[in-house]
Amino acid sequence: MHNKTYPPITTMASMPQSKTSLPTFFFFFFFFLFSSFTIIHAIVPQNETFKFENSGEFGPYITEYDASYRMQDIFSSPFQVAFYNTTPNAFTLALRMGLRRSEQLFRWVWEANRGNPVGENATFSLGTDGNLVLAEADGRIAWQTNTANKGVVAFKLLPNGNMVLLDAQGKFVWQSFDYPTDTLLIDQYLRAKGPSKLVSRLSDRDNVDGPYSLVLEPKRLALYYKSKNSPRPNPYWYRIFTQQGSVENITLTSYPDTFEVEFTYALSSSTSDYRTMAEPLNNIPVGVLGMPVNNSTLSYLRLGIDGNIRLHTYFLNVRSGVWEVTYTLFDRDSHDESECQWPEKCGNLGLCQNEQCVACPLENGLLGWSNNCTAKKV
Repeated sequence: MHNKTYPPITTMASMPQSKTSLPTFFFFFFFFLFSSFTIIHAIVPQNETFKFENSGEFGPYITEYDASYRMQDIFSSPFQVAFYNTTPNAFTLALRMGLRRSEQLFRWVWEANRGNPVGENATFSLGTDGNLVLAEADGRIAWQTNTANKGVVAFKLLPNGNMVLLDAQGKFVWQSFDYPTDTLLIDQYLRAKGPSKLVSRLSDRDNVDGPYSLVLEPKRLALYYKSKNSPRPNPYWYRIFTQQGSVENITLTSYPDTFEVEFTYALSSSTSDYRTMAEPLNNIPVGVLGMPVNNSTLSYLRLGIDGNIRLHTYFLNVRSGVWEVTYTLFDRDSHDESECQWPEKCGNLGLCQNEQCVACPLENGLLGWSNNCTAKKV
């Protein structure tokens, strides 16, 4: 252990005195103290607070998962906050992507309370204390941002779909981009220190965690599948970013000039060096995810119920064909990955070869594959 030496302690008696030193010192001390108190204990103005109730008629348009929904008055084109349900009296607070004028499918790109639904007359509110709360009709809190008395003065839904709570300086106290479920919007990210993964939905009907996850690891991005018979998740795909150091974060990035969408990433050893996956790193092959025609900004990446990765793009200024899948990870026409890597390709038991399901192993040997290819119950 090294012995530390310290400078001599300077006391008030040994400090040079002047007529203005003490008054000036106390002025700045109390100014700083008052400013800090004001910032920390700032309250949300009454005109910025809100309380929405989950009640009334359901909307008339088609939505993802064939859900019933009630839109709320929080809107930034093409995003809007809503309550939706796929089973009776079990509602999710979510963010919709899509406009009514296109009369096309609404898609859900962020959710607050997966696995913990609320009922009729539940409320979504922002109080003067700055806490954003989803609560049951009886007041039980189902979800909250835990931002009470942390300087929040306003809530905003930004044009990129990020919902944020702001302080008096306009800085983010909380943001929905820090809490993804199975979806990344443009400019959203995964981080080594969290959020570090996406988790699939179980089914169209059941809004709980499914068996698939997309995980940011120190040197790679990996897909995992957790079967009922496996004690731990098994990897079925990965993309290496670096052989040296570790990845600090990855961001889904759009380039409006070239209509490209890809992941950009930063290494923990660098504070400002952002790399794109299109740039080779240590001879590791990387590339662009998708190139939506005439638009890339309104896209999102989804880890699907089936464990596949897809890029969905919304075309704002058209009335038909507004949604298009512009990238699929496991695709027969892909030059990057084989469909046989995909756990859902041939069901629970089927054998895959050359992108096709070729056989079903049963007790009597290999038989022709069909959708009924499952293990015999014992």
